Amino acid sequence: MPSETPSGKNPSGKNPSGTFAIGGDLTVHRLGFGAMRITGPGIWGDPASREAAKATLARVPQLGIDLIDTADSYGPFVSEDLIREVLHPYSGLVIATKGGLTRHGPDIWRPVGNPDYLRQCVLMSLRRLGLERIDLWQLHRIGPDCPREMQFEAIARMREEGLIRHVGLSEVSIDDIEAARPFFPVATVQNQYNLVDRTSEAVLDHCTAQGIGFIPWAPLARGALAREGSVLPEIAGRHGVGDGAVALAWLLKRSPVMLPIPGTGDPGHLADNMAGAALTLTDAEFEALDGQGRAAWQAGGAS
Repeated sequence: MPSETPSGKNPSGKNPSGTFAIGGDLTVHRLGFGAMRITGPGIWGDPASREAAKATLARVPQLGIDLIDTADSYGPFVSEDLIREVLHPYSGLVIATKGGLTRHGPDIWRPVGNPDYLRQCVLMSLRRLGLERIDLWQLHRIGPDCPREMQFEAIARMREEGLIRHVGLSEVSIDDIEAARPFFPVATVQNQYNLVDRTSEAVLDHCTAQGIGFIPWAPLARGALAREGSVLPEIAGRHGVGDGAVALAWLLKRSPVMLPIPGTGDPGHLADNMAGAALTLTDAEFEALDGQGRAAWQAGGAS
């Protein structure tokens, strides 16, 4: 079970976000790092500054972050290649990656679930990352080109072969999670979720009840809550942190299975995000943020 998140400022080299055991046996700190933004515009090609991207990656373990989430489609391949270049052999780090999307240009993502393609995704990620087994491999999307059961069966075979330790799913429903369970234990679910996007609220509650790690993508989206006069800047000012740190603290308090992975290509921004790991919101602050965020979502304010 996750440990409680202590309060106070974040000390250098510490990650006070508490821990969670992915799949029951892979313990990580709850605040991780998303490696999508160490690529070019549209998540396509090399980053504007390779040196800044590499410096950001080098800072990750220094801040006590031990969960890095990436995907073969980020770049494509750029993110995985940079992770290996900077961090291999990954002492104390869990590198989670994803497969199942094809790339045809900036901001173009097309899912393919063909079992042969999924196997290629896993094998090539192993090669790029320099691993013999991927600790957490996630199906980036359930492909529309074949039945989901066929995709789950292919993933189960790769898990049985020892290519994958734990399996996660991304952008799925409760029905999808339950349909996958006869094939493998679902260790994590990665759906979009943040203060102003509650579309996956029921999925999060299901994961909480089942002890499934929930990885919210776009965790820093704040929409209308970032505007002057909303409760978010007020709470941030009270604690002497940025709005993003408060948004992360809210996520960490929302559920003990929550594993936020804010992404950035800037080492300074990475350090700023860590303030969210050390911040414990009061129940009143949490409820105020929850209410305003839910209202913004219902009004179509997600961004």
